[in-house]
Amino acid sequence: MNDMSAVIVPKSDQINAEDFLAGPQVFAIADVSISPGTEQPVSIKLDGEKRVWRPCKSMSRVLVSAWGPDARQYLGRSVRLFCDPNVTWGGMKVGGIRISHMSHIERDMVIALTATKGKKVMATIKPLVIEQAKPAADGAANWANEHIARLGQIDTPEALAAHIEAGAKSVAKLEATRPDLHTKVMEAYEIRRDMLTPLEGKPESETGEGFTDDADFPA
Repeated sequence: MNDMSAVIVPKSDQINAEDFLAGPQVFAIADVSISPGTEQPVSIKLDGEKRVWRPCKSMSRVLVSAWGPDARQYLGRSVRLFCDPNVTWGGMKVGGIRISHMSHIERDMVIALTATKGKKVMATIKPLVIEQAKPAADGAANWANEHIARLGQIDTPEALAAHIEAGAKSVAKLEATRPDLHTKVMEAYEIRRDMLTPLEGKPESETGEGFTDDADFPA
């Protein structure tokens, strides 16, 4: 084993500032536990993280200022955490976990936080925009729509028959897996067939042959 990352992880049940040296991370809050009177009274369970986040008093104040005192309201909301190397403890810069962005706020929040005894600093918390996951491409629907669209290029019953035959394999698959799309394709066939019925006498040169549409649609 040549991976050094495992040996530098602090032995702890909580996330540490060192975990963010590579950059900030966004977490959704899964649970909040409060133990008043203890050194670290707040423990926050983060989605996808086995360890908890125990925010310092300053970050707890940020949470309350942004979301209110009822921790039950925090569940499902998200924060962007980062390592602030300027956080001091015992007169030394040791770094600390800080919040840069939060969901469920409409505009920037500017909050005065205690940096050292008798000294405050202004912190700006920005709204966190969670991008919605894009729906997976529907290969079957795409194929069906393209197959139907090509019907508009067909101007004889013979060409329509060739088009239907070319797509027969994929249409059969639709019947087994996507009956809604199968019905849509069959209805489109019927409509085009009705439109072409008076044109059965057109010259063979205009049949529009050459469709090769039986390449299976993507899964």
